[in-house]
Amino acid sequence: MTVLQQHSLGSSALSPKTWPFDIGFLPPETHLVGGSVRDALLERHSDYLDLDFVMPQGAVETAATIARHYRAGFVLLDAERQIARVVFRQGTADFAQQVGDSLEADLFRRDFTMNAIAYNPHTLELIDPLNGCLDLEHCIVRMVSAENLAEDPLRLLRAYRQAAQLGFTMQPETAAAARTLAPRLKTIAAERVQSEFHYLLTSKRGPAQLKAVWEAGLLSDWFESAGLSSLEKIDRLETLFQRLKSDWPLLHDLISQPIRAQSSNKSEQKKNVEMSGGRRSSWLTMAKLASLMPDDVTIAEPQLWQLKYSRSEIHAVLTVLKTLPKLQALLKAAPDITLSPNSDTAPDNRRAQYALFQQVGVVFPALCIQALASGIEMAALRPLINRYLDPEDVVAHPVPVLSGQDLMSHLNLRPSPQIGRLLSALQIARAEGLIETQGEAIVFARQILEQES
Repeated sequence: MTVLQQHSLGSSALSPKTWPFDIGFLPPETHLVGGSVRDALLERHSDYLDLDFVMPQGAVETAATIARHYRAGFVLLDAERQIARVVFRQGTADFAQQVGDSLEADLFRRDFTMNAIAYNPHTLELIDPLNGCLDLEHCIVRMVSAENLAEDPLRLLRAYRQAAQLGFTMQPETAAAARTLAPRLKTIAAERVQSEFHYLLTSKRGPAQLKAVWEAGLLSDWFESAGLSSLEKIDRLETLFQRLKSDWPLLHDLISQPIRAQSSNKSEQKKNVEMSGGRRSSWLTMAKLASLMPDDVTIAEPQLWQLKYSRSEIHAVLTVLKTLPKLQALLKAAPDITLSPNSDTAPDNRRAQYALFQQVGVVFPALCIQALASGIEMAALRPLINRYLDPEDVVAHPVPVLSGQDLMSHLNLRPSPQIGRLLSALQIARAEGLIETQGEAIVFARQILEQES
C-alpha cells in the first residue's frame, strides 16, 4: 500500500479537484479503479474524464444522488450487478458495487495488473496487490489470470489494443493464454469486437499489434480472408501516410479527414455516425479495413454488415475494392500519362478518368492511398490526385452546364428519361473538353437528338 503526496497528484484524475462533483458525496470506502488510475500514474492526461469507482454498497444510490444534485445524466448500466453512470459535460463517472467480499477480491477479478490498481481519494492510498505499478514501470501488459480472460473473451483483444494504445509489450504468458482462448472470441457481440479492432486500425502502433492479433488466431472468425499480406499492406499504408505528412501535407490532411457519405442528406449522415457508435472513421482507416477484406465484394459486404459497420463505412470499403482494379486498368491503358503534361488530355483518357471519379466519388482519398500501398507509383497517380485537389476541375468535379429545364426550354422537349441521358452525355462531353459554354452544350445536345432521330 502506498500513500501519495497531495502535491504529486497535480491535475490528474486522482485529484478530486479535477472531478465534476464534490468528493464529499463519496463514502469513505470508495476507491477509484481501472484506466483512470493507470493513466494518471503514467501521466497520461485527457480533457474528457472517464472515472470508475467501486464501493462496498450503495453504488447506484450514490450515482443517483450526484446526478440529481448536479442535474447530470443518469444511466443504470446493470441493475443486477449494481452499476450506474453519471454523465457530465466534461466526462462520465461510473459507480459499481464491489465484486467479492473485499476490495482485493474485486481487484483479483480484473483483466490486467495495470488495471487492478485502486486509489482511495479520501486517504490518498494506492492499493496494488498484483504489482500493477511495477508492470506500468516496465511497460508490460500482464493478465491477472487466464480464467479472468476466459470470463470475458473480449479482454483478449483488449490486451493488444491497450498494448498499442500505451506502447507496451505483451507478457509471454498472457500472449500464450490469448492463443489458447482465441476460439472464444466468436461468442462476443460484434459491436464490442469491432470497437476493439477499430482502435487497432486507427492507432499509429496498430499495425504491429494487428500482426500479433493475427498470430494469436483472433482475426480468423471475423476477417476470414486476412493473412500476412493483408497485415503487410496495412503496415505500408501507415508508413506511406506518415511519409505524406512531410512530402505532400495537403494529401496527408485529406486522407486523415473523417469519412463522409456520398449523400449530402444530413439526417442520413447523422444516422451513419450513430450506427458507428459516435466515432468517425478516416479515409486511412477505411483503406486499412479494405486490406482485411476479400477482393470479391459479394463476400466482403456480408462480413462488414456482420461486424456492424455503418452504411457509409461499408460503402467506402466496397468502393475501394471495386475501383482499385479499374484504376490499375486505367493507368495500364495509359502508361505514358506521366511522360507528358498533355498526355491525359486525349478524350478517351479523360472519359475514362471521368468515369472513375464518378464511381469513386468522395472515397477517392481512401482509394488513393490504397493504390499507393498496392504498388502504384506516386508519379502515375499524381495527375489524378491533382485533379481531385482542384475543385474547379471538370473531370473530377463536374458541374452541369445545363439543367433539365434548360434542355426542355431550348430544344422544346417534354419531361422524359431522355432528359437524363442528354444531361449525362453533356457531362461526359465537357469532361472530354468537347464543350464549355451553354451555347456549345445546346448545339451538342441538338446533334445528339438529330443522330437519334
